[in-house]
Amino acid sequence: MKVLLTGAGGQVGRCIQDVFSCTNHELLPLDRGQLDITDKERVLDVVREFSPDVIINAAAYTSVDRAEKERELARAVNALGAENIAIAAMQVDALLIHFSTDYVFDGNKTTPYIEEDATNPQSVYGETKLEGERAIRRVWGKHFILRTSWVFSEYGNNFFKTMLRLAREDNEIRVVDDQYGCPAYAGDIATACLKICETDAEKKYGLYHYAGNEVVSWCEFARAILSVAGQRGKIASMPKVAALSTIDYPTAAKRPSYSVVSSAKFVQEFSLPPSNWVEGIERTFFYGEMR
Repeated sequence: MKVLLTGAGGQVGRCIQDVFSCTNHELLPLDRGQLDITDKERVLDVVREFSPDVIINAAAYTSVDRAEKERELARAVNALGAENIAIAAMQVDALLIHFSTDYVFDGNKTTPYIEEDATNPQSVYGETKLEGERAIRRVWGKHFILRTSWVFSEYGNNFFKTMLRLAREDNEIRVVDDQYGCPAYAGDIATACLKICETDAEKKYGLYHYAGNEVVSWCEFARAILSVAGQRGKIASMPKVAALSTIDYPTAAKRPSYSVVSSAKFVQEFSLPPSNWVEGIERTFFYGEMR
């Protein structure tokens, strides 16, 4: 199977390369410098030349706060770029796997969001990701859209890395404790992609949620990360992790207070468990030491 991967330099893209390196599939990983998905003609040319069976679009604008000031750039990547990829996939009859976000929801529920729930993004980032979803559905039916949540790994910049850095710099860290999600380890997301590729999935096309198996606040997540860091000797001393309310930690972009998504549909269709974020923390440290 020939697989073209965009956004290969990001944390999900790099984990996909790791997972696919253990298979016989022919993977062509392209980072932003090699393929800018906002360049429609370039996208069409590259896809036409490689003629993949599957395109995995891991390219995205993910700076949630900066997007409030860079709406057009966020839209160019997350919406128009996604549309370009869908058009290219259609032209070569390739399966398209695309990633979206829990931030398409407003956070007003108190039970996990399912795929049929109404969307109501509260930020430019969420709006542009939802626009990308809609563009893909409009252009090309042979697709899987995976909404995920609070992604972390040994690669790139993410909450996990930020907590480690702060723990090495300060003896007290203040973290929001009234926003809830279900963190997803990027390696598990990569495994989910491989599962899709290797499944006779024609009758399963569409929208899925795939994220962590347990609900946690940012503060609880931080404490779990630093607990393992302390056990592994990754920090000299354990800082105090103080709980903070959202109102006391203003950000440019509004975050949903509850963005937990249910992976039940994906689990049922593909017989793959949700991401285990507790194990993901251990794996992040382990693979971080290996690489």
